[in-house]
Amino acid sequence: MVRLLLILALVAVVFWVYSIVDCAMQPSTRHRGVSKGAWVLIVVLLPVVGGILWFTAGRIGKRAIAARRAPDDDPEFLRTIGSISDQDERIRRLEEELAQLDAEAEPDSIPDVPGETPSGRATPQQPDDEDDSR
Repeated sequence: MVRLLLILALVAVVFWVYSIVDCAMQPSTRHRGVSKGAWVLIVVLLPVVGGILWFTAGRIGKRAIAARRAPDDDPEFLRTIGSISDQDERIRRLEEELAQLDAEAEPDSIPDVPGETPSGRATPQQPDDEDDSR
């Protein structure tokens, strides 16, 4: 009987140490419920029960992490963004605004002769330094 109790105690201690190490080594993204520090305290303060709780309720398996999707593959995310017709309407409005800005920025005519304005008047010339006869 004593041998059985010693073997059970040894198995409990090994399970307890393994639970502590597993909980401490997991990244913070693989904990469910409370924070990583709280899980370590639970496992340390409740030796066998804390380890059982950790493996059943606190640890997120690799399958759950692999099931996560990129935003463009996630149907929930895709439902939150606007419909294609909304995007098409916005693009159409932006193109109209751009065309209006281009029309406002274009001059009436482009001068052919340097030094003339589009109205045909000559622009005042700056005197050259060589022409100063002082």
